[in-house]
Amino acid sequence: MSRPPLRPQILASYAARAESSQGRRFPEPEHAYRNCFQRDRDRIIHSRAFRRLEYKTQVFPNYEGDHFRTRLTHTIEVAQIARTVATALGLNSTLAEAVALAHDLGHPPFGHAGEEALDEALAAHGGFEHNRHALRIVEELEERYASFRGLNLTYEVREGIVKHTTRYDRFRHGELNDYRPEEQPHLEAQIIDWVDEIAYNVHDIDDGVEARILEVENLVAELPLFAELYSEQARRFPDADQRGRFNQTISRLLDTLVTDLIDTTQGNIQASDIETLADVRRHPTRLVGHSEEVTKSLNMIADLLMGNLYRSTHVTAAMDEAQGVVAGLLLAYQEDPRRLPARHRRRFSEVGEVVAIADYVAGMTDRFALSEFRRFKSD
Repeated sequence: MSRPPLRPQILASYAARAESSQGRRFPEPEHAYRNCFQRDRDRIIHSRAFRRLEYKTQVFPNYEGDHFRTRLTHTIEVAQIARTVATALGLNSTLAEAVALAHDLGHPPFGHAGEEALDEALAAHGGFEHNRHALRIVEELEERYASFRGLNLTYEVREGIVKHTTRYDRFRHGELNDYRPEEQPHLEAQIIDWVDEIAYNVHDIDDGVEARILEVENLVAELPLFAELYSEQARRFPDADQRGRFNQTISRLLDTLVTDLIDTTQGNIQASDIETLADVRRHPTRLVGHSEEVTKSLNMIADLLMGNLYRSTHVTAAMDEAQGVVAGLLLAYQEDPRRLPARHRRRFSEVGEVVAIADYVAGMTDRFALSEFRRFKSD
């Protein structure tokens, strides 16, 4: 039975298009009813690395509560916001979604605490950086296909992974020359930097209050934007309790930040006379961003979260313990490589013992890392 032709998306002239993709490392025939970015999105979702995000820390370890964000729920939230922003700007929402779904694949167990332990262990081998590791996952470490290693994603999705840059992520120029570091990434990738920051800022406030580390009264006192939105909800819902007003405020905060990102970015594109993707790539600065006023508010949120949540006694104690677990695992496998599964030991001759061990530990979930650590301690 013949299928109707694919309906092309109505995209802005400067959007990335599937039919103009720079392709895959290993050429493949096109799919009958999915374009290349749709296939990338689906390959990421079906990967083992994506499934493991369910049991990897965002701020609070998975075992601390059923309602805290994990890397997986955070990733889904980023993808949802990315689709919204891309659609509003006339960009390729499927490509933005694919990059969003892949953006945290390289995170090790226990989030940034695990990354610090791995970075120290790999100091003589170039260190560890989760965006670079995410690229290695999709290019070589995933094992799903007989004809090639990795997921064989398009250039555009891989570029979005390695050029992901927020206040906690840094794209290292000169290390990844295959991805033309002198060029700006496509707008769909630029979106991810900002929607990632929106998602974790807003939802870390939510989780911090859920954990009773952050207090609503302090948020109102220290964050003018939050205070303004909270007062607005108090007027709209005078009979609601504090929890109800807080939840409404979180929703409005998210909407306010997303709306500002869309409006400011659209203004930047128009002011810069951007007409093509080539214009985007050769522009001296990135075009996606917030207004000056909202940028100040985001900086205030980030400072509050750093001082009151990420550096709180509760979180730092858990992360100190987590660093010890990751460092202990690396040492245990180096002392007795027979503890490592055989297929990972076979990589010693290819990448070296230290890197192969680090790759294995980086792929662990929080709960598996803890289980292995406790097993080794009891031996």
